Amino acid sequence: MTPGASIFAPLGPVLSDREAAFFRDANPWGFILFARNCETPEQLRALTSDLRNSLGRNAPILIDQEGGRVQRMRAPHWREFLPPLDQVDRSPTPEKAARAMYLRGALIGAELRDHGIDVNCAPSADLAWPETHAFLRNRCYGTTPDQVTAMARACAEGLMAAGVSPVIKHAPGHGRATLDSHKALPRIDVPLAELIESDFKPFRALADLPMVMTAHIVLPEIDPERPVTLSPEGIAFLRNRLGLTGLLMSDDISMGALTGPVEARAERALAAGCDLVLHCNGDFAEMCAMAESAGTMGPEAAERADIAVRRRPTPSDIDIPACEAELGALIEGA
Repeated sequence: MTPGASIFAPLGPVLSDREAAFFRDANPWGFILFARNCETPEQLRALTSDLRNSLGRNAPILIDQEGGRVQRMRAPHWREFLPPLDQVDRSPTPEKAARAMYLRGALIGAELRDHGIDVNCAPSADLAWPETHAFLRNRCYGTTPDQVTAMARACAEGLMAAGVSPVIKHAPGHGRATLDSHKALPRIDVPLAELIESDFKPFRALADLPMVMTAHIVLPEIDPERPVTLSPEGIAFLRNRLGLTGLLMSDDISMGALTGPVEARAERALAAGCDLVLHCNGDFAEMCAMAESAGTMGPEAAERADIAVRRRPTPSDIDIPACEAELGALIEGA
């Protein structure tokens, strides 16, 4: 049975009977978890198992575990990490920064796999600029295309070494935005030629990775009215100009950057060319409406999803104490 063109989030730490029945009928491609879903290791393992059991298959389970301000699994049960840009800034050389980022990815990935989570919505390939909004700036991995590419690649390889698939975000680059897209729709009035040689370069360089998340931003030279997520021209640019031919999911469809009912947003995102629509707030009525409007994945989207699932990395043995010790030394400049 072809999965639905959606990714949903349960509302709390325990899967309710109503949610389980809905997920069984809606058959979303996968699930995403948030802090509200993560209380203890035992609880989280039970939740990921119950989510998969509700579908009767090994569905992907995602999370945003970037480290720093954006990590859903937190102390005292799980490791805390520096924000990515702060970690890069504290590493003494670019080579050591890349090694530290790889170790960070491996440690995060090992922790996720241990709890039944196999996809991480990280790393960000956005460039940090002086004007980058505070919600994003220290979540970035650098200030130049080469630096961001190297750090994002290292983090992705660390995640994959632990058996976790990375999701590169926020394509084609959110770093120039001065508004928080959780609350409003950013418009980036920078010449397209300049963006192609700066903000967009890391995404083009990382196009071989299997999954990408779109940005809720307006780029006037591509589409003067619609954000990339909802724009056929925007999605075509990602596919054809940046080579992002893998599985393409929207950022959270319920964010304040977008307007209208969530079911209409989902329809527009899929019509524009997104393969999957991400819905994060756990609102049951919204999920029901969106599941109906989104329907199942089309043949091309289903093929890309199948490739992404088949490319799930095989975890390798990771010496966690050694990785922790080496990472600590590298970011302290030892």
